[in-house]
Amino acid sequence: MGNTYNYKVVRQFAVMTIVWGIVGMLVGVIIAAQLAWPALNFDIPWLTYGRLRPLHTNAVIFAFGGCALFATSYYVVQRTCHVRLCDDRLAAFTFWGWQAVILAAAVTLPLGITTSKEYAELEWPIDILITLVWLAYAYVYFGTILKRRVRHIYVANWFYGAFIITVALLHVVNSAALPVNFLKSYSVYAGVQDAMVQWWYGHNAVGFFLTAGFLGMMYYFVPKQAERPVYSYRLSIVHFWALIFVYIWAGPHHLHYTALPDWAQSLGMVMSLILLAPSWGGMINGIMTLSGAWQKLRTDPVLRFLIVSLSFYGMSTFEGPMMSIKTVNALSHYTDWTIGHVHSGALGWVALVSIGSMYFLLPRLYGREIHSTKLIEVHFWIATLGIVLYISSMWVAGIMQGLMWRAVNPDGTLIYSFVESVQAMHPFYIIRTAGGLFFLIGMLIMAWNLWKTCIGAQPVSAPIPAPAGAH
Repeated sequence: MGNTYNYKVVRQFAVMTIVWGIVGMLVGVIIAAQLAWPALNFDIPWLTYGRLRPLHTNAVIFAFGGCALFATSYYVVQRTCHVRLCDDRLAAFTFWGWQAVILAAAVTLPLGITTSKEYAELEWPIDILITLVWLAYAYVYFGTILKRRVRHIYVANWFYGAFIITVALLHVVNSAALPVNFLKSYSVYAGVQDAMVQWWYGHNAVGFFLTAGFLGMMYYFVPKQAERPVYSYRLSIVHFWALIFVYIWAGPHHLHYTALPDWAQSLGMVMSLILLAPSWGGMINGIMTLSGAWQKLRTDPVLRFLIVSLSFYGMSTFEGPMMSIKTVNALSHYTDWTIGHVHSGALGWVALVSIGSMYFLLPRLYGREIHSTKLIEVHFWIATLGIVLYISSMWVAGIMQGLMWRAVNPDGTLIYSFVESVQAMHPFYIIRTAGGLFFLIGMLIMAWNLWKTCIGAQPVSAPIPAPAGAH
C-alpha cells in the first residue's frame, strides 16, 4: 500500500461528482420550469421554488463542485508530491462525512429547515459536521504536502491549499450562530453586519470554492491533456498572489444601494475592478498553454471542454467587475442578469472544467480507454448550446427587467407594474429551462459513456516513483 497512490478515495469522489451533478442539475431544471409554469410545484410545500432553490445551489456547488474538488485535489497532490495521502482513514472519513453532509442538506432544505443565508442555509448540527470534515481534509492535504518527495510545490497545490484554508475561515465565521433547538439557530450578527459578513462569505464562496479550487484543477489538467508545460510559470505565481489578495475584498458589491456605508460599497466595487487583471492573467495563461498545439482542439473533445471553460472564466470575470460598477449595478441589481452571470461562471467555467477533468481521470483510474470519444464530442456541443441558451436568455430578460422597473412617465409614475415585468419574462424563462435541460442531457450522456468505460474494469493502483537518486 505504501508504495502506491491512494486512488480509492479519488475514484469514490469522482463517481459521486457525476451522480450529484445529475441530481443538482435535475433540481435546477425543475425550478427553472416552475418559474415558467408555477403549477409544477403541485401545491406540495417541499416541492416549492423556495424550498428547492437552496437544494439546487447546495447540490451543484457543494455536492457536484465539492466532490470534483476533493477528487482532483487528492489526485493532484499525490501525483505532484510523489507520495501517498498521509492518512488513508481520514481521507475515507472526508468522503463519507461529505456524503453525509449532502444527504442532510437533501433532507432538511426541502423541509424548510434553513438559516436562510445564501450558500450557508444548513443548520448548525450540519455546519459542525462540515467543519469536522473540512479539518480532516486540511490535515490530509497539507500533511501530504509536508511529506512530499519533490522539493517544489506545484502551483495547482497553491490554489487548492488557499481554497481549503479560506473556505474553513469563511464557513466558521459566517456560520457562527446561537442554537435555540436542534433544528433552529440565529446568526450571532445582526442587521447590516450580518449582511456584510454574509456577502464576505457569499462572494468568497465564489472566489475560493468556485474559483481558486477550480484554478488548481485547470493548472494541472490543461497542461496534462494538452501535453504541454504551463505557458508561464511566473504568471501563474503572480496570478495566485494577486487573486488571493484582492478577491477577499470584493463582497460588498452585492450590497450596492443598501444600508451598507457608501465607502464599503465603493471599496467592494474598486476591488472587483482590480480583480479583472489577475483573473484574465490566469485565463490567458491557461489558454496560451496550447501554444504550438492548437490543432489538438480539432481532435480532442476533452481538451475542448477545458479550454472553453477558460473562455467562460474570462467572460464571467469580465462581466462580474462590470456589474459591480454602481451605475451598471443600478440596472442589473435584483434582475435575472445576475442569474445569467452566475450561470456563465457555474456552467461555463466550473462545470465544464470539472467535466473535462472527470473525462481525464476516470478512464485512468480504471485503466481503460474511454468508451466513446464521439459521445464526448456530442456532450460538448449539447452542453455548450445549453449554456448559450441559458445565459443569453437571462441577459436579455435581466436587462429588460431593469429597464421596465426604472421606466417612468413624465409625472414620475411607473410605466409598468411589477406583474407586467413578470409577464414579459415568460418566453425567456422557457428558453432558460430548455438550456438547462440540454446541459442535463449532456450530463446523462457523460454518465452513460463513463459507465460503459468503467463497468467491469479492475480499479488500477499506480506505483509511486522512487525518490531521485534511489536504486
